[in-house]
Amino acid sequence: MDNFPELLQSLSKRVIKLRESILTEEATKTSVVMPFFQLLGYDVFNPEEFLPEYIADVGIKKGEKVDYAILEDGKPIILIEAKSIQEQLTKHDSQLFRYFGTTDAKFAILTNGIVYKFYTDLEQQNKMDTAPFFEFNLFDLRENQVAELYKFRKENFSVQSILNTASELKYTKEIKQYLTQQWENPSEEFMVMILNNVYAGKKTKQVIERFHGLVKDSLKQYVNDLLNDRLKAAFANTNAEIPAIPESTKEVAATVDQDKNSPEIETTQEEIEGYVIVKYLVKGIINADRVGYRDNLSYFNILIDNSIRKWICRLGFNGNTKWLQFNDDEKTTVNIESVNDIDKYQAKILEVTKKFI
Repeated sequence: MDNFPELLQSLSKRVIKLRESILTEEATKTSVVMPFFQLLGYDVFNPEEFLPEYIADVGIKKGEKVDYAILEDGKPIILIEAKSIQEQLTKHDSQLFRYFGTTDAKFAILTNGIVYKFYTDLEQQNKMDTAPFFEFNLFDLRENQVAELYKFRKENFSVQSILNTASELKYTKEIKQYLTQQWENPSEEFMVMILNNVYAGKKTKQVIERFHGLVKDSLKQYVNDLLNDRLKAAFANTNAEIPAIPESTKEVAATVDQDKNSPEIETTQEEIEGYVIVKYLVKGIINADRVGYRDNLSYFNILIDNSIRKWICRLGFNGNTKWLQFNDDEKTTVNIESVNDIDKYQAKILEVTKKFI
């Protein structure tokens, strides 16, 4: 994939910095949307390839315009409707829906410069689906999403190839949404399906209610076990995720060691697991090499650029109660039950990290 993922990450960082100063739809288009399509390989200043204000007449309404159309041999292949970066996209798909049916385009993209929603006509030919088959957030890019975006690059673009995977992407998304719903609040049908395989008795309403919490907890334990297995495998197969203890930490340890009556600093496996989890959570907005740690007697620091002034969060795992503290204005501290609870606070961790990049 050459340097495409790195270019996307660079764009993401740039948009994070500029977001508060982009106040209009036009500013969003020029500062965010056009650079994104440049990354996909399109000449955004060539109207024979990337045409602004493409006319898409709708019924008796003439002169209706789509913000952009990507053209191939003079015909639109992708329609793009852009909204302000300050707007949510929930109310704007109907406008794009009207345009889609009046052109030859097989794909339509709705974006506010951060969220990009990709549509096609899987359900009914020449009629845009109500739900996107693919969606991503520029601030939270996943590896599999980058792979899908690669198919939309000019050099790789193939209508048939994308259509062949669009259906799979659509149903994968819907399955994940269903599983997320069951994770948060298992439905009665889902409970019965589980109990049919583990409980021989009659599945009465009382039985289902009794097992509801157990099923929910079991799901979470299962995912936590998967995460632990992944971490253990990473520790077993590579040293890349476990950097050497910084020199400053060694110096502190040495100083403590000089006083024979003082306890030594001991970096535990659990603290390292916490560090790896935080590093994984922030990898979408910062180069992983910039994230490190320093341990001391009271807490375990996770920081950026080996600077104690740029600490993201602190882990307190040395006492009976585990806690997590964030480097926000209030120095917010929360109690956690295990290291695996850290991922519940990804939004706060990302918020703090953005202050230092």
